[in-house]
Amino acid sequence: MSDRWQELIAQRNAATHAAGRWRSIRTLDSGHAVTAIRSTGQAVVSFSSNDYLGLSQHQRVVQAAQLALGDYGAGSGSARLIVGSRAIHDQMEAALAVWTERESALLFPTGFQANMGVIGALTTAASSPGCVVYSDELNHASIIDGIRAARSQVQVYRHNDLDHLASLMAEHPDSPALVVTDAVFSMDGDLAPLADLEQLCKATDALLLVDTAHAVLGPPTPKSAVIVGTLSKTLGAVGGFLAADQSLVDLCINTARSFIFTTANAPAEVAAAHAALQILCSAEGAELRAKLRSNIDQLRPGHPSPILPVLLGSEEHAMEISHALLARGLLVPAIRPPTVAPGTCRLRIAVSAAHERSDLARLTAALTELGVEI
Repeated sequence: MSDRWQELIAQRNAATHAAGRWRSIRTLDSGHAVTAIRSTGQAVVSFSSNDYLGLSQHQRVVQAAQLALGDYGAGSGSARLIVGSRAIHDQMEAALAVWTERESALLFPTGFQANMGVIGALTTAASSPGCVVYSDELNHASIIDGIRAARSQVQVYRHNDLDHLASLMAEHPDSPALVVTDAVFSMDGDLAPLADLEQLCKATDALLLVDTAHAVLGPPTPKSAVIVGTLSKTLGAVGGFLAADQSLVDLCINTARSFIFTTANAPAEVAAAHAALQILCSAEGAELRAKLRSNIDQLRPGHPSPILPVLLGSEEHAMEISHALLARGLLVPAIRPPTVAPGTCRLRIAVSAAHERSDLARLTAALTELGVEI
């Protein structure tokens, strides 16, 4: 690199350090709930994973990926519209359509790319007379970046504030409206009022798009909503998807840049997600969800999702508690800006069906010892 670029990068890195927001990659020995940190060998119970049902480690899921490697090889070799599509892609899309009770589904390499592609395709379709996108202020970064990339007019409404949303929509009565929300908000673990949003969208002829990434326990998605989801959380694999009317799927096949111009999902990861979905829809899946529900209730009774935020305020305090937990063999990340607003730093406890009651009891005891209420 040139001297000028080295200086610019060094200045930005130094500013990140000075703000107390420096991050580094932590490598674990496995994806199990009980694992070890590779650099130190320290055994830890991880409360950091979005693998809410533990399906990434399920024997049938792993075997499905191994069989697909033998049948299809390591990669798909191309974008879906060239020569990258395989039978397993078609099978997974058909299964996703049935699971979500939608007419059709379409795979994307990641959930991030699904939001980028679907939002872009929808706003392009409504470019004349011009679409207005209404986005909850706590939506995930993939939604925010999808809206930015679409270069459409955007109105950000206060978190779960339908009155504010309605007032913003009233300012643009003649523009096609797209309302975008997470079903479960990834840093707060609370739910969007989807039934009320559906009624508002019906009354204003708006389209509702719901990102269901963290909705392993619900809420149910309205029938009229477009669904964007991920294969990496509830299903413990990798990838994203759209579930919607066939006409919207066709639109994305033909106009969604993050679908058209990228290599198709690796067959092994699709096969793993397909096996996980079969488990999820079985009696075993119901048992896993029941265990997850019970585990959540052990920590915070009645909380609606596996994401339990513990607000601590400053970055220093959040890091202090996170390090103290790690010293006790409990891996709980401290969430800092820019992921959350300044002054709202927190622990983000991610609960899994893979956790045992003894793991949860250890966490509760450690937080009590540190003077932190869960």
